[in-house]
Amino acid sequence: MSKISHIANLWSLVGHPTPKQQWSLERKLKAVAAAGFDGITTALTSEHRRLAEKFGLKDLLGFVSSSNPDDFPRLLQAQKDAGAVQINVQMDDHDTPPALAAKHWIKLVRDAEKIGGIVVSLEVHRDCCTETPEKTYEIAERFQKATGRLIKINFDFSHFSVVKHLGPGNYAARLLDHPEIVQNSDQSHCRPFNGHHCQVAVTHKGKLTDEVKGYLDFTVALFKCWKSAPQNQDRTLYVCPEMGPYHAGGAGYNITGLAPAWPDAAILRVELDKAWKRAK
Repeated sequence: MSKISHIANLWSLVGHPTPKQQWSLERKLKAVAAAGFDGITTALTSEHRRLAEKFGLKDLLGFVSSSNPDDFPRLLQAQKDAGAVQINVQMDDHDTPPALAAKHWIKLVRDAEKIGGIVVSLEVHRDCCTETPEKTYEIAERFQKATGRLIKINFDFSHFSVVKHLGPGNYAARLLDHPEIVQNSDQSHCRPFNGHHCQVAVTHKGKLTDEVKGYLDFTVALFKCWKSAPQNQDRTLYVCPEMGPYHAGGAGYNITGLAPAWPDAAILRVELDKAWKRAK
């Protein structure tokens, strides 16, 4: 049976509860465990590994961000040494040609294979080589042509939805148009979005927002797509309720007036678990 592992991004806890009284790392991981998560994702260190073991967080997902192929082996090894099996990768820049990005990704995958014991996924993300569907799927096509294998993508569909100006009525049709790549994924960053905002609030005045309800219907379609692949009957999908925090000056995913990122992320975990169970 397909399994879901709920992964908290420690980024959601940056500046929580206030920038001047931010929780210690130990308190953050204790809260993550108490909220029912199975693991964490961040640029892992030995301290993350120690505290995760202390609080029973079994799944550690690492993070690498680089546009320099010479750095790939060192960065990947550091994440493995800190306990990562799955590693999320943000690679290159907004103006990196897909042909060059594909070469970089092939090298990173081969570097990971030389290290052994780690699985790498290329994240869909703004200001990276995967900032648009067209670039992402060209990289995927070039990777498959060169290696004979499907690429592993960590989809954050919020970026594509904003680029394409979508609405709840066409989320699934427009975003799940490459099902074989979706089904080959190990990770999914589930940031609630609409076609105008890369992140919408999960709650308002103690209730789920209309925007997140529309998004959650999409996650049911997403999970159905992933579960429908025969090869996924005994696999785990690592799902992160990706809620970004507020940043001073208005530069963050969270904006003035919205609920704080961490409480919404914890509620979103529960709702994503319900969507997973609905996806039959």
